[in-house]
Amino acid sequence: MSDMQNIQWFPGHMTKTKRQIQANLKLVDAVAELIDARIPVSSRNPDLNGIIQSKPRVILLNKCDMANQTATKMWIDYFAKQNITAIAVDCKSGRGLNKFPQAVNKVLAEKINRLKSKGMKNPMMRIMIVGIPNVGKSSFINRISRQNRAKVEDRPGVTRGNQWFTISNNLEMLDTPGVLWPKFDDKIVGEHLAFTGAVKDQVIDTELLAVRLLDFLKRLKPAEFIERFKLEDMDFENTDSYELLRYIGKKRGMLVSGGEIDTERASIMLLDEFRAAKLGRITVEMPGRPLTEN
Repeated sequence: MSDMQNIQWFPGHMTKTKRQIQANLKLVDAVAELIDARIPVSSRNPDLNGIIQSKPRVILLNKCDMANQTATKMWIDYFAKQNITAIAVDCKSGRGLNKFPQAVNKVLAEKINRLKSKGMKNPMMRIMIVGIPNVGKSSFINRISRQNRAKVEDRPGVTRGNQWFTISNNLEMLDTPGVLWPKFDDKIVGEHLAFTGAVKDQVIDTELLAVRLLDFLKRLKPAEFIERFKLEDMDFENTDSYELLRYIGKKRGMLVSGGEIDTERASIMLLDEFRAAKLGRITVEMPGRPLTEN
């Protein structure tokens, strides 16, 4: 998908962000990494491991309400095997966020017990929240702090500067200074980010993206997708994905003058419905599988 190779991440910005995160690591006891439960590989920056090194970490699988529940459990088990605590959350509804302080206390139990043994009754722990754009970081902070102090907006790079938030009587959180950009070394990563809306549609060929999404959906065969577009009596698995897009557009009455099918409008509709989980709770990436096989 050539368009995906044109998506640029910003190495200059990343270098600055790396320096800022490294400088602030000494202020915190642990790191919380927010990722998209539908694309747990593509929604991470692979450089983060090298940046935070041995600092304790909690992974938050956000948008779990849109992801397949079994797949999310598999990802939690996958991270557990790497000695990383992961929890499923939905920052918009607040689901699962009550487990966050408990998860932090779990990964910091040794340090907390050590401080308590020195006479500190309720030692304050500090955690830094990191994540790529559009993964839900500001929504998480707003929910978890019960204050609307972090600006929430559906576009990259709206959070500015160092902001501290009180989470509980023994937990404070630092918002990431700077923006942690994804890396598009693999075009499939860019594609999966585009599926979920993490990449602006303006920089992508929408019809090509919709066709690639249909390539994936034909293999997965989610029941909601089949039912929604009335594909039960159609051999859609062996139908060319562009022809399937035309079929879906025609089903929805998306026609222009002369009776031609408006495939651009059909593409936008398909992507919107996927992103709203109207085609089912779908996880695009599974643990242990190369992205090209998803």
